[in-house]
Amino acid sequence: MTRILIAGATGQIGRELARTLAALGEIVAPARAVLDLERPASIRAVLRDANPAVIVNAAAFAAMDEAETDPGRAQQVNGVAPGVIAEEAARLGALLVHYSSAYVFSGDAGRPYREDDPPGPINAYGASKLAGERAIAATAARHLVLRLSWVHSLHGANFLTAILRLARERPELPVVEDQTGSPTWARSVAAATARLIAHPDLDRAPSGIYHLSAAGAVSRRALAQAILAGARRVLGEAAPRARVVPVASADYPLPAARPRYAVLDNARLARAFGIRLPDWRVEIDACLAELAGAP
Repeated sequence: MTRILIAGATGQIGRELARTLAALGEIVAPARAVLDLERPASIRAVLRDANPAVIVNAAAFAAMDEAETDPGRAQQVNGVAPGVIAEEAARLGALLVHYSSAYVFSGDAGRPYREDDPPGPINAYGASKLAGERAIAATAARHLVLRLSWVHSLHGANFLTAILRLARERPELPVVEDQTGSPTWARSVAAATARLIAHPDLDRAPSGIYHLSAAGAVSRRALAQAILAGARRVLGEAAPRARVVPVASADYPLPAARPRYAVLDNARLARAFGIRLPDWRVEIDACLAELAGAP
C-alpha cells in the first residue's frame, strides 16, 4: 500500500486531504509538534522514519498580517522548510506535492496569471511562498507545486468564515471592492490532489508549477454578498444578516498589502492532467450547503 505523508493535516486543506487521500493508501499525519517546520532536523528525522512514497505539504505560516511582523518565521516555515522536505523527498525517491499561492504575484496583471509570468510579491507572506517554490525547484525532487487562490472552507481562518462570523456581530460589513480573486474550496483542492497522485500520466508529467483555482473571478465585496446570500438559502431566517458596504483597499489598511488581482490561468493543469475546477459560485454554494449539518 502506498504510504502518503501529509504535513499540516489539521489545517483547512490538510483535513480534507486526510479524508480524500485515504482511498489511495496509508496516511501518515504527524502532529505539528512532531513535524516541526521550524527545525530542519525534525523534518529530516520524521520523513526518514516514515519513508513515504508521496509527501503532501499542506503546512504553512498562513497568517498574512503576522508575517509582516515576523518575517523570519514566515520564511523558515514557508521558504526554508519546503526545500528541506524536497531534499528528503529526493533522497527517498518520493513525490512531493506542495501548495503555494497567487500572492507570489504583484496583482498588477490585466489577465489571469500563467505559471511562467514573473513573480513580484508585495508582502512578506508572498515573498516567503516564492522562496519555498524556488527552494523546491533547486532540488532533484520529483515535485508538483500547486499555486492556489483565495482558499476557503467552513473550518479555520479564511474569508468565508470571517464573513459569516462578522455578519452575526455587526449590522454592516465594510469589504474591499478593488481586490479580485478566484475563491477555491479546500475540498476541491484535496480532490484535485488525489486525482493528480493517481493519474496514469503522472510519471510522464514534468515537475514544476501548476495553477489550481476555481474558474471565474470576483471582487471581495461581491464575494461577501454571495456568501451571505448562500447562507440565507441554506439556513433561512437563521442566517446572519448584514449589509455589505464597499470600500477601497486604501480606506481599509492592513499590515500586509494584498494584491489587487489574484486570478490564475489554469490551462496548464488542464492540458497535462485534464483537471479543471468548477466556477467559484459552484464552489461557494457547495461549501455553504454543509452549514445545514453544522453543529
